Amino acid sequence: MASERKFVAENVRRVLLKEYLMKEVSRAGFGGLDIQRTPMGTRVILTTERPGLVIGRRGQTIKNLTAVIEDKYGFENPQIEVQEVENASLNAQIMAEKLAFSLERGWHFRRAGHSTVRRVMDAGARGCHIIIAGKLTGQRHRTEKFKEGYIKFCGEPRELFVERGYAVATLKMGVIGVTVEVMRPDSKLPADTTVLSKTDAAAKFPDLFGGVAPAEAPVVEEKAEAPAEEVQ
Repeated sequence: MASERKFVAENVRRVLLKEYLMKEVSRAGFGGLDIQRTPMGTRVILTTERPGLVIGRRGQTIKNLTAVIEDKYGFENPQIEVQEVENASLNAQIMAEKLAFSLERGWHFRRAGHSTVRRVMDAGARGCHIIIAGKLTGQRHRTEKFKEGYIKFCGEPRELFVERGYAVATLKMGVIGVTVEVMRPDSKLPADTTVLSKTDAAAKFPDLFGGVAPAEAPVVEEKAEAPAEEVQ
């Protein structure tokens, strides 16, 4: 049980660090966190929409974050690497934060949900799925879902191609949970097929053509057989 407890404690520590960084860099647009253990220490890759706010003037902000990660969470020799999000509309965590902020500003949940779905799909995503749960219009808890395109809910394609983001909107009536799932544009599902031309097929599978491209393959002319003589 010692090894199991070690893995559980490590994952709990990573989740707590993620929650802390989400609050600290919320103004910069938190887009994701990746923690890698290296022989030199711990590499923390922080993805944000505006990296300049995370680095700070003369790097003071990132120095403070590094000190907190090492002292409070116990990571050895942490090295923070800040990366900029290529397309914020395809990042599930950033879109969840923006949707929660829209709800806090007073947007109707249907308007905010449809607007977010349209923004994600216009960015080129293969699919988008949004779940808004909480006291939306009254005292009773409700769950509304918005979906467009292709979304996988289980299996290996979900693990590989679907990104998930979660945020919380704090309103007077209570908190509202926002979940955004985005299927990336480069997703290739098992059912997707591609029809190759004869030249491309020969270049990719030369064994099927005897190692000769279709354009260079010899043409065999078929000679017409002479008609058999009629038997008198």
